[in-house]
Amino acid sequence: MEVLMASAIGLLTGAGVYLILRPRTFSVIFGLTLVSYAVNLYLLATGRVRAATAPILGPGTSDYADPLPQALVLTAIVIGFGMTAFLVVLALRARITLRTDHVDGRE
Repeated sequence: MEVLMASAIGLLTGAGVYLILRPRTFSVIFGLTLVSYAVNLYLLATGRVRAATAPILGPGTSDYADPLPQALVLTAIVIGFGMTAFLVVLALRARITLRTDHVDGRE
């Protein structure tokens, strides 16, 4: 499970950084989204995600999943969705105004 989670985080981060370095606006937005997904997976992995365990420590149990990273990831997903929607609208407006999709405004 740890190797799969680490591979997914590495793959999302690598693809996100590659897309952020592209000269097109929508590639940059998609890359930022992938990096935010990688950060969300990293935060979730720090909370000791385990199957069939209680999210809160009960009496007599020693292994549990920490609920704080789960709450942080849920909040980050909502904020990330709002920021992605804002960036897409901003990129569309820049595309209409500048008639180009390049980050620096030139072809």
